[in-house]
Amino acid sequence: MQFRPRFRDEPEINLIPLIDVLLMTLIFLLVTTSFSNEARLRLQLPEAGGESQLESATLRIAIDAQGQYFINDRQLINASAETLRQAMQQAAGGRKDPVIVVQADRKTPHEAVIRVMDSARRLGFTHLTFATQAPASEP
Repeated sequence: MQFRPRFRDEPEINLIPLIDVLLMTLIFLLVTTSFSNEARLRLQLPEAGGESQLESATLRIAIDAQGQYFINDRQLINASAETLRQAMQQAAGGRKDPVIVVQADRKTPHEAVIRVMDSARRLGFTHLTFATQAPASEP
C-alpha cells in the first residue's frame, strides 16, 4: 500500500491550437460566404435623346443578342477578337481614326461590347460612340 499522497498535475488547456482552428474557420467562412444580390444597387439605364449625327466616315458595328458581329451590315464569320480586328481594319480602309458606332442589342453579352472597345483601342481608333434608343413618348 502506498500511503504517500500522489500529486497530480493540474490539467492545462493549450489555447494556441484552439485559436488557430477558430481563425481558420473564420477565414473559411469569409471566403466561402456569398453575399446576397438584394442589397446591390439596382440601375436602370437611361434613354438618350438627341440628333443623329452619322458621318460618312463612320464604321457601324452591330452586335445581336447572341454576340454575332456585323460590320457595316456584313456578318463576320466568327466572334473572335482577331477576326473582329481584321474586319474593322479592312472596313476602315485608309482612314486613320474613323468614328465607330456600336449598335448593341439590349441583351448582348457584356463581353461582346468590351471586345469591340478593346479591338478599337488596339487599332488606335479613339472615336467610339454607342447607338441608343430614343425615349418612349409619354401619353
